[in-house]
Amino acid sequence: MHLDVAAAVALGDEGGLAAVSLRKVAARLDVGPMRLYGYISTKEELFDLMVDEVHAEILPEEQVGDWREVLRIRAHRTRQAVLRHQWLADLIGGRPPLGPNALAVTEATLSALDGLADLDTALRAAETVSAYFTGAIRREIANLRAEYATGLSKRDWQRASGPHLKRMLATGRFPALAKAVYDGTEIDAEASFATGLDWVLDAVAAKLTRPPA
Repeated sequence: MHLDVAAAVALGDEGGLAAVSLRKVAARLDVGPMRLYGYISTKEELFDLMVDEVHAEILPEEQVGDWREVLRIRAHRTRQAVLRHQWLADLIGGRPPLGPNALAVTEATLSALDGLADLDTALRAAETVSAYFTGAIRREIANLRAEYATGLSKRDWQRASGPHLKRMLATGRFPALAKAVYDGTEIDAEASFATGLDWVLDAVAAKLTRPPA
């Protein structure tokens, strides 16, 4: 099965989820589609297997002790995996993946939080961090796809839309936005992701208190 899933991942990397089907995977492997239908009955099941395959890239080789570092590593490794497999952005954040690699990632996260607070607080902490990096990653991929679709880099798009934006800001109707545009510091996607993640981890830390012995 591993070769079948690897072929599906390769198809997704080349053409997105629209390029993935049981028949196309079979064709890539030069086998009959009935071989796959013997244990994969739907495209959704194939997607689930693809998601779990990539979770093997997210799980770190070694578990560090500090909970912040565990969650930080998970967030960054998830972002790196999605940048390599952009189709994953369409699947993360939906129903929880239940494959062995995905469950191992969840286990590592919850183990790092164990004992820092009551169970419900620990679960909310994990969910909060996951919600941040999932949303940030999906937004980054959406921006990359817009660049691919238009053929314009972010800077080129800014130049093209600049005259319109300047006219709108000159009306005086958007003073806070004007201040952000003219005085704000622009940072790249990786730095923005890391900064936001640190802020979320700081907020989570304020909620985690070790229970009395």
